[in-house]
Amino acid sequence: MTIRSVINDTQKHFKDVGIHIKTAMSQHREFVRTLEDQGIEVILLSPAKKFPEQAFTRDIGFTLGHTVFVADMANKVRQGEEEILKDWLKGEEVSYFNLVSDHIEGGDVIIDGDTLYIGISDRTNEFTIEHLSILLPNFKIVKVPFKAKYLHLDCVFNIISPTEALIYREGFTGNEVDLLASRFDLIDVIHEEQFTLGTNILSIGDKKIISLPTNNNVNEQLRKRGYEVIEVPFNEIIKSGGSFRCCTMPLIREA
Repeated sequence: MTIRSVINDTQKHFKDVGIHIKTAMSQHREFVRTLEDQGIEVILLSPAKKFPEQAFTRDIGFTLGHTVFVADMANKVRQGEEEILKDWLKGEEVSYFNLVSDHIEGGDVIIDGDTLYIGISDRTNEFTIEHLSILLPNFKIVKVPFKAKYLHLDCVFNIISPTEALIYREGFTGNEVDLLASRFDLIDVIHEEQFTLGTNILSIGDKKIISLPTNNNVNEQLRKRGYEVIEVPFNEIIKSGGSFRCCTMPLIREA
């Protein structure tokens, strides 16, 4: 993981500081151990030096039911990561649908039962969303525009339970917050903790959430609501613009 070319505001901020690779790798290993300790099977794709953003597996696809939808990455620095995923899926005989020429990244796809909230961004376009509405007639697709500087929808909005979601209100310009508030009890993320990706926690079920230790406000709000917050250091990895949700792509979810 290195910042070779700046593709988001967080990388811009840390470009001159850089990423301490050994620390980042150690933190990623601790994250994997934490998931495994919670009974989650973790599969690691083969790393390739030419893909500096490969840790952020969320963006290369998303899973609906028993089918993986493989993304078509918009940014050149990430193009080709999809092929590694497809090779693994073929080897494991996992069903997948290849969204060829459809620019969409999994960080813009947030699943709520049979409803998909899809962010409109520099990485996911409206044409792709229209195509998905044809491919997925049994799903309700809700378009959620947000400010492009935040890269993906899950950096400003993240569902953590059937009734609750984290939100950074300043990430939106229109009536999107009202739309989301009509469906979820929204938990606000403050500006300082949006920068450290407080919204991009990982909910693993049973009211358990993996979060950065430094995001005190978010963690306190979650604990007050009865969540078990598992704090894992990730400060080196977030320098590249992604946190726990960004670093996972669920293949199988328990009902």
